[in-house]
Amino acid sequence: MEVVTQAGAGGRWAECAYEAMAPVYDDFTAHHDYEGWLTDLLVELNRHGLRGRRLLDVGCGTGKSFMPLLRRGWEVTGCDISESMLDLAREKAGEAAELSVADMRELPVFGEFDLVWALDDALNYLLSTEELERTLSGMRRNLASEGLLLFDLNSLLSYRTFFAETEVVERGGRRLVWRGQAAADAPPGSICEARLSVEEGGEGGGLREIAAHRQRHFPAEEVLEVLGQAGLECPGVYGIGLDGVPHQPLDEAVHTKAIYIAQAA
Repeated sequence: MEVVTQAGAGGRWAECAYEAMAPVYDDFTAHHDYEGWLTDLLVELNRHGLRGRRLLDVGCGTGKSFMPLLRRGWEVTGCDISESMLDLAREKAGEAAELSVADMRELPVFGEFDLVWALDDALNYLLSTEELERTLSGMRRNLASEGLLLFDLNSLLSYRTFFAETEVVERGGRRLVWRGQAAADAPPGSICEARLSVEEGGEGGGLREIAAHRQRHFPAEEVLEVLGQAGLECPGVYGIGLDGVPHQPLDEAVHTKAIYIAQAA
């Protein structure tokens, strides 16, 4: 695989990055406890009036985000910009989920869903508030009349640590190296980049760079303004740390992610 170093025509940055990363994605994120995290998120969603079991997972990737709900008997529709990531999701879900290629900035109306979500900092790959507004508007169009929208965004702390440091994961006979390129004092609203390399096992494997990831930090006040522009209101904002447990209030100097729960205004 050849490293992606340019966003490409039409802003295809995320598509290129995840097409390249798909073969190693599950290994790189093997430590993520989706079952525990989503159990806690469902508690908060129920507090905000979640009804029904129809999920639209935007940016569903390899399916790790929706599989816990599929096992709970939910009806799942998922979409992702990367065909290669969806191929892996289909291996997990079989015929139990409806999966389609879609760009979240031009999200089709797949139906009316009780819950629409975008997890694992998928929205941080949008590099402007205009792209964020288009995406949130598309998600709103897929909400049932009393449906809820949930998404997470990386906090400023994540860009000053994970996107500014080197992390090594060894799994499945591979050595994966994440090299953050951001400054440890990156200001709010920064666009930050990291590069992922892989070293295969065996003689002559060598370390080769396969993908570059570019993300934008969205401050909370900016997100709330864009939610309003998209016809949404936000009754719940949370912060989570490495334990994955939602806390209030959000503190971007302490929490690694911000969680937003929204509904049609």
